Amino acid sequence: MKKIPTKADLRIELQKQIDAFTRQGGEIDKIPRGHSGRENTLGSFQTPLFNEPKTDRTPIPEVVAELDARRQKKSGAKKPTEKRRREKVIYDDFGDPIRKIWVDE
Repeated sequence: MKKIPTKADLRIELQKQIDAFTRQGGEIDKIPRGHSGRENTLGSFQTPLFNEPKTDRTPIPEVVAELDARRQKKSGAKKPTEKRRREKVIYDDFGDPIRKIWVDE
């Protein structure tokens, strides 16, 4: 099973990449706080997941007809409901419980 890197592992790896970049002569620019990398900061965020054009679905009428026929067949055949039994309490004239009996509903 592949080990998932921890945050500490990711920090160490990132620090190694930064050190390698600066050793090769790269410079790191200090960006002021509050500055954004977005071109239009007033606009809404672009969702990167939905950037492809919409694809049309392939119609499959025979499969849809078969599914509808199966659904019609299922809805017509209902299985009989089982009679449920429940416990009923018998009270005397003064409202005190005397006994419990089982009753079919």
